[in-house]
Amino acid sequence: MDRRKTLQSLGGAAVAGALGMTGRLAFAANPTMVTVVKIAGIPWFNAVEKGIKKGGTDFHIDASMVGPANVDPAQQVKLLEDQIAKKVTVIGLVPLDVKVCEPVLKRAQAAGIKVITHEGPEQAGRDWNVELIDSVRFGEVQMQRIAKDMGEEGDYVVYVGTLTTPLHNKWADAAIAYQKAHYPKMKLVADRFPGADEIDTSYKTTLDVIKAYPNLKGILGFGSNGPIGAGNAVREKKLGKKIAVVGTVLPSQAKDLIADGIIREGFLWNPTDAGYAMVAVARLMLDGKEIKDGIEIPGLGKAAVDVPGKLIKVDKIMRINNETIGGLIAGGL
Repeated sequence: MDRRKTLQSLGGAAVAGALGMTGRLAFAANPTMVTVVKIAGIPWFNAVEKGIKKGGTDFHIDASMVGPANVDPAQQVKLLEDQIAKKVTVIGLVPLDVKVCEPVLKRAQAAGIKVITHEGPEQAGRDWNVELIDSVRFGEVQMQRIAKDMGEEGDYVVYVGTLTTPLHNKWADAAIAYQKAHYPKMKLVADRFPGADEIDTSYKTTLDVIKAYPNLKGILGFGSNGPIGAGNAVREKKLGKKIAVVGTVLPSQAKDLIADGIIREGFLWNPTDAGYAMVAVARLMLDGKEIKDGIEIPGLGKAAVDVPGKLIKVDKIMRINNETIGGLIAGGL
């Protein structure tokens, strides 16, 4: 090879190397966001993950999701600690226990990591909490529905994911308060039961509840697997006409139970939108945008913002029944 060809070859290699390095630097320049959810592998959080990934693509953030194998706050903390060690740019969190998560989130903030929560309006150690519903109204409309099915009288029980899951318990508080104010002939026969994030736990709890409270007329489940487990037990015992099941469900999971009249109606917001919204807010923060009342959340519209409370809310309650379920499933839910 002569000297000119050698120099051309070396020059081409240098340019290729520089371009390759530029590509790697551009990729590395993308901020990173990891969202820690309550539990991995269930349909609800699979849908959340779709939104997170779409948001990552749209807003140029390397966004991903992780979650514990079981509903366990200690496992959530370990996953949060892992993200601090990895020096991610943003941590997202759907908390199981706000008190347990608080210290590790404050360590994340001290390390310069932004923190965005969903279903964590009372979570300390966050920059913003993002919701797609009005929490009080979400509890109240579900109580209105189950009261209708119960004839506004009789015994009922309430399920939540855990006794420390922030929003589940806030919805339950709102529903129970509404019942006491508007339906005095209805009776909450026991303290709320945990386990509504897991079908098997809710199923077993329902079998126990049916035995313990023979006059039971209603089960209100906050946690996307709670009404499914309860519905399976009610159907197995052939009590669908006696016991009304209402609650937070994913349409694709609840289809058969709604068609059979076991779950009288379901309620939710779009979990894919929730994941997307967290990443959208992360982008706004990283770009230094002022987050104030009426701000436009890309893809979701204008949001109500409580700046002192660090709350961002877009009210998008969806009702799931025989009339709406087909369209919701066709839309990916």
